Amino acid sequence: MYKIPMKKLLVHIRTSIKLISVTVLALALIIGIIAFIYKPTYSVSLDGEFIGYTKNKAELQKRINQYIENGNSENVAFVQIDVMPEYKLCLLKKGIEPNDDEIYEKVEAIGTTYYKYYAILVDGEEKRFVSTFEEAEVALNGLKEKNSANKDKITIVEKYETEPKEIVTSEVVISELYEKVQETKTTTNNTKSKAKSSGGPVRYASSANTTSKVVPLGINLIKPISGSVTSRFGGRWGSTHKGIDIGAARGTKIKASASGTVVTSATGYNGGYGNYVVISHGNGIETAYGHCSELYVKVGQKVSQGEVIAAVGNTGRSYGNHLHLEIRINGIAQNPQNYLY
Repeated sequence: MYKIPMKKLLVHIRTSIKLISVTVLALALIIGIIAFIYKPTYSVSLDGEFIGYTKNKAELQKRINQYIENGNSENVAFVQIDVMPEYKLCLLKKGIEPNDDEIYEKVEAIGTTYYKYYAILVDGEEKRFVSTFEEAEVALNGLKEKNSANKDKITIVEKYETEPKEIVTSEVVISELYEKVQETKTTTNNTKSKAKSSGGPVRYASSANTTSKVVPLGINLIKPISGSVTSRFGGRWGSTHKGIDIGAARGTKIKASASGTVVTSATGYNGGYGNYVVISHGNGIETAYGHCSELYVKVGQKVSQGEVIAAVGNTGRSYGNHLHLEIRINGIAQNPQNYLY
């Protein structure tokens, strides 16, 4: 049996180690050069057409999935996309940047957005649109409680459409769809006549047979915000509305109607008032400001007439941005429209 001399064996081993080392070094050098020039990424195609590169396909697809589920605007039910992007791992030369935003926009462009809303119909004709079924129910119940002349003709229909609708609050629906049956007495023949009026807030006018006692305040008040009265003092939805609502954009600055001391500055639901402020003006006179988004004063703080105390919001039992304003004398609510607006 032929035996390899030990010296030759050692030379052979050293040669093999050198060869392996050179090979490993060459591979490392090649990989380093490739890593220096190129970076791993994904090419993206849509319906067979190349549309760009992305470094992180998971993040891009997550963004697309969120768009499909929620769209990019309010009241979207879903977005239908018939063709999804395809990804392929590749090496991208450095200096060429991924274009995730452009890819997303191209996917977005082929989507069909479906909007979900609830239509309020009067005698089968779509009149107003709200965002939720709860909002629609509030509007319908409100019209029934006010005994609107058209209450039995009103229905709610869930709709899915590709065109957005103008969404309003339940208060707007009640105000604009309410039809009042008004009874008046005549002095000549003692008969009753009925008159219908529809659209817009109901305005009450005093007559010769109606007396209204206005309690003097003894102080001058200014309007806390500018705006239109969207809901008046008195009976509403089967209960008593102890103030008036003035519609305004969220964040509108609310001013103190008169100087006084802050006796309440509370956040939370607060019996439906939401975030609200109450100011005492002395002699048992108070003004209250409800549904605020922000409060800028604290209990015990002295405020001047016209000083900003809060901002308009939609907190508490509210169906749209507005200010709920109350005037109280010895704890008894007064009609603010006897003094303001």
